[in-house]
Formats: sequence, C-alpha cells, structure tokens
Amino acid sequence: MINIYKNNISLFIYRTIPLILLYISVLLQLDNERNDYFNFNFPQILIFYWCLKRNDLLGYGFIFFAGIVNDTLVGLPLGVTSFCYLVLCGFAAYLRTITLSPSLIKDWFFFLLAIFVTNSLNFIILYLFFDVELKVAKIFLNTSFTFLLYIIFSAIFDFFLKNFIGLKND
Repeated sequence: MINIYKNNISLFIYRTIPLILLYISVLLQLDNERNDYFNFNFPQILIFYWCLKRNDLLGYGFIFFAGIVNDTLVGLPLGVTSFCYLVLCGFAAYLRTITLSPSLIKDWFFFLLAIFVTNSLNFIILYLFFDVELKVAKIFLNTSFTFLLYIIFSAIFDFFLKNFIGLKND
C-alpha cells in the first residue's frame, strides 16, 4: 500500500515539472532579453512541445498566467504575450489533431511556422497598437535560435516523457 502511495506522489511531482519549468523560464526571461547575440524563447519551445505531446500537463489557464507574468516582468502591455502563447497552443492543438503518425521533422517545421506567426503577431501588436520600439534583427535571431534549439529540447523532453511520465496516446 505504501509503495502505491510513493508512486502516486512521484508521478505527481514528475507531472508538475513542465509547469515548474514554464514559470522558471518566464521568470528568467528578463535576463535572456538583455543578450543581443544569442537569445531564444524557451517558453515557446516548452509550450509547443507539451501542448503537442501531453496537453493535460500544462493547462491553458497556467499558460495564460505565465504570459501575464512575462508581460509584467518585461514591461510589455498586459495580455500580449498571453495571447501569443495561446495562439502557439492553438497551433500545437491543430497539429496534434491532424497528425496520424508523429514525426519530429514535421513537428519541427510546423513549430517554425507557429513561432513565425506568433512572433509576427507579437511584433504587429506591440509596434502598431502600443508603439513599442522593437529591433527586427533581434526578433529574427530569437526566432532562429528558438527554431534550432527545438530539436535538442524535444529530445530531452522525449526522454523525460518516456522514462518518467509514460506515454499516453502517442
């Protein structure tokens, strides 16, 4: 009986790790924004992967609140990042729905489309409606590094998913 209880607690802890990683990465996003040469958006990678593979681990409310926290820390108008995160969730949900056989390469290129759309929406909203000064080269570098690092983090998350959480419907 105690062994079952320990397994349930450890499974609960393993299931909350993606949520904890999301909030830690959002809190550390401020330090990542200062680097001009190498920066990437880890919350986008995390949100897309976990909404694609196991959408029950990150709730949409938690993702929305993470965007609000990010906007507060970075100094952006409230809700812009949350909207972009939820659009990214929509892309992941769409890909999950239409995919018959999962493929890392297909997911990777669909992720490129998703971050291109969300970063473009973010740029349009901030530049046109709120007159926030943005550097296009920095956004391009951020999108490029985020796209390239998705493969690495996807492999790490796949290992974690298979060995600690277990696969469901995949």
